[in-house]
Amino acid sequence: MIRRYIASLSTSILKRTCAAAAVLALTVGCSSTKPPNTAAASGSIESPVLVQSSTSLLAKNDNQTQKSLSAASCPQNDGFTEAVNFATQASNLAQSANSKQDWDEVAALWVQAVAWMQAVPPGSPRRAFAEKKVIEYMRNLVYSQQQAGATRSQASTVSFSSDLLNEQLELYLSYVAAVGPPDVLIVGSSRALQGVDPKQLKQSLAQRGRPGLKVFNFSVNGATAQVVDFQLRRLLKPGHLPQMIVWADGVRGFNSGRDDRTFNSIVDSEGSQLLAAGIRPELELEEPNVIPLCYRFPQPCANNTFRKALAFVDRPFRGGEDAQPTIKFISGRTGLLPVAENAARYELKPIAANAATQKAQLIPVSQRTRVAMRQVSELADLIDSNGFMAMSGTYNPNTYYRERAYVSGQYDRDYENFNLGGKQATAFNSVVAFTKARKIPLIFVNLPLTDDYLDGTRLWAEQQFRQRMQQLSRQKGFAFRDLSQRWPGRNDYFFDPSHLNHFGAIAVSRLLAADSSIVWPRPKSSRSDG
Repeated sequence: MIRRYIASLSTSILKRTCAAAAVLALTVGCSSTKPPNTAAASGSIESPVLVQSSTSLLAKNDNQTQKSLSAASCPQNDGFTEAVNFATQASNLAQSANSKQDWDEVAALWVQAVAWMQAVPPGSPRRAFAEKKVIEYMRNLVYSQQQAGATRSQASTVSFSSDLLNEQLELYLSYVAAVGPPDVLIVGSSRALQGVDPKQLKQSLAQRGRPGLKVFNFSVNGATAQVVDFQLRRLLKPGHLPQMIVWADGVRGFNSGRDDRTFNSIVDSEGSQLLAAGIRPELELEEPNVIPLCYRFPQPCANNTFRKALAFVDRPFRGGEDAQPTIKFISGRTGLLPVAENAARYELKPIAANAATQKAQLIPVSQRTRVAMRQVSELADLIDSNGFMAMSGTYNPNTYYRERAYVSGQYDRDYENFNLGGKQATAFNSVVAFTKARKIPLIFVNLPLTDDYLDGTRLWAEQQFRQRMQQLSRQKGFAFRDLSQRWPGRNDYFFDPSHLNHFGAIAVSRLLAADSSIVWPRPKSSRSDG
């Protein structure tokens, strides 16, 4: 699964990096014009994930002369030679990298290698070879980014006893710091985490006259109504709340008779104790003082290689994650820190483009430091920048149960002592009152299930849940959309009997965007989440 994910991600990043190289070529990121040390050291990357053919190529070019990066990149600079030099540095550094900062620097070097190799002119006899090297370099870039993520330092001592909640919280706070609170926030359990694609929802809404909406998926495995109530009312600051909330889940999260292990562990966590004392987790507000090393991207050439990309970005900056043209890899901690409620807010200010910054893009790389290393679960690695976990597998009942025992609803702990009242109902009512008081529209989506999953016990529970939610929606004023039996027999939309795969998530997102009865908000700010 991870290999398939890396392959698909490599293709996506390749497309975005090639466009980004042209965008970044327009502006200067820092004042230094010192070119990187391109003397190639001996050795190669031993990891089987990295492509060995690139190492052999680099070895043949160890003694090539480095040309000044402060000069115009075309025609004075040879893109192929520059790419090889950067790739050599990345390969050599990767052999000793053992911290987030190290791997960030490796990734920055691979970005440079990709940008320069992509700058080889289409008419060049080296172009076909260069295109293959771009693909190889992209694989190495993805690997180095994953290593940086796997070794990043997260919360110093703050934890909510849920690895995925810790991951999602850090990502959400970073998202808010970068682009502001989302316009639409998706919450729920793993079914929502895999079942509603924020980027697809954003795209579908844009096609229907609602462009520019920011959408984030803050769902967590095992989340019940109590967990969602905790997230919205206790964990997030008022200024971090969205304009609209889409709660996507099902009956399992509302059964008060089951053991709510996820919520119980969160309540007993150190993070929860800090919340009780009025302290909420925050990202660091200050960046450490770092003297960056600066590299240059290739400039647009006279042959209009980047003509389309330049035409696209020849507009004033409007903020967002691309508003700061420099890519900074800062040494020091990036984890969650306990900050009192009255702590001063750190305001991010985009760097405006001007005529003096239209020459070349510089990419700063931090000085190397040592930080504590930790393991990140495979699930967290699959989550994208908008909090969504895309699953590519397809449910096949003919093979699924060869490896897993079939558990009927009668013996399923999620349906144990079935009760739609009690603590989960109280938590749900609390969320409804909370969102209503703050004039945040709440949409509850009962996500699809397979026919195989809906045996007699579960089907009866679904019917009870549907009737109760329809009644509550009329009484309390939230919207309820029942998709539980929307696609009978569409196993190609599912990853397992009760979780959608990426195709199903796309379909759900399109259905929601096409629902004319839902009044979607307008973008609160012009900043984009990319």
